[in-house]
Amino acid sequence: MSDNALHDAFFALHHGLPRQGPGSDATTRRLLSLAGPLPACPRVLDLGCGPGRSALLLAAEAGAQVTAVDLHEPFLDELRQSAEALGLGDTIRTVQADMAELPFPDGSFDLVWAESSVYSIGFDTGLREWRRLLAPGGSLVLTECEWTAEDPSAQARDFWDQHYALRTNRENTSAAVAAGYTVLGLHRQPESDWDEYYRPLGERADAADAAAPGMAQALDATRAEIAMRREHGTEYGYSGYVLRPADPRWRTRPESAADVPAVRAVNSAAFPTAEEAGLVDALRLDGEAWLPGMSYVAEAPDGSVAAYALLTRCRVGDTSALALAPVATSPEHQRQGAGQAVVRAVLDAARMRGERLVLVLGHPGYYPKFGFEPASRYGIRPTFEVPDEAMMALVLDGCEDVPQGTIRYPAAFGI
Repeated sequence: MSDNALHDAFFALHHGLPRQGPGSDATTRRLLSLAGPLPACPRVLDLGCGPGRSALLLAAEAGAQVTAVDLHEPFLDELRQSAEALGLGDTIRTVQADMAELPFPDGSFDLVWAESSVYSIGFDTGLREWRRLLAPGGSLVLTECEWTAEDPSAQARDFWDQHYALRTNRENTSAAVAAGYTVLGLHRQPESDWDEYYRPLGERADAADAAAPGMAQALDATRAEIAMRREHGTEYGYSGYVLRPADPRWRTRPESAADVPAVRAVNSAAFPTAEEAGLVDALRLDGEAWLPGMSYVAEAPDGSVAAYALLTRCRVGDTSALALAPVATSPEHQRQGAGQAVVRAVLDAARMRGERLVLVLGHPGYYPKFGFEPASRYGIRPTFEVPDEAMMALVLDGCEDVPQGTIRYPAAFGI
């Protein structure tokens, strides 16, 4: 049997299916929301678009001009037909190209999108090669299959080692930060996203002619993949990453011992009283609350400390969480992005530690840009009276199963 026969059989199984990987319109919308505000008519590059389910939604609901790329021309034919039928023919342009050799100038797109497709060139390669395509303020959205179990079974490892080397959420986040990105948001895709892919694929496999050239081998591989998910689906899953290149104006890093006086000065200058500066000093002495490496600074161009953000250990009920406080920017650097840069950096550091939940009591007009939502939506509440919209929570790993209960702050907070 030739490789061409297997190739043709594989695509024969997939033609006409709504999706070529786990996903849903709900996941596309969630990832789009995490990308934040977009221009009025954003330029979107959909890589590995397949039959174009995401491209169609982005064009229809985000008002985007979509450039949809795939190597397989029949998928692009399907997309063009769907776009015309929906009246979107003028907003979606199809390009047959290799994702690793894209013919577009630097800075061409406000949003680069890759659902269930980066595996074809590798997560790290996608991070490296696609960054140049982003316009200033642009975002990269991609989904990646990764381990969700701390110790995956030998069967699951053997299967995936033959196909694609999976990593953990922490490892992929670390790779993104090392590549110069900051994480705008994460979304752990639900099991229903897998059903949307595997159910029609399984039905197609059951109806296929196993005697057709290459089809028996294609069917064996497809059924083995579906069976692996059925038997070991709790060990791996897809996560959506929404990334943006870190602001180059501000170098962010963990504080050093030499920074302590400057950190105190920034907090003293940023707030009307010395209370926040004293809070940081008190937290440094609390061995249970203070977490080495979670006290972050943003440097001004001259190397001085321009902004500061601190995460310390708190609890929701009996479960560990993090408290974000204080966040401070020196007056001469306010409203220039230093505060945002240092908050994003310390949140990324928490993700790379494997932390799951961050709480903040702050301005409801500021913190939602980092993904914070009212904590009450998760069944999390403080022990004191505060406007509901001001007590916020951020789920760092994108999972929905977060602890519920009452927030217990370190003693230094006095609450």
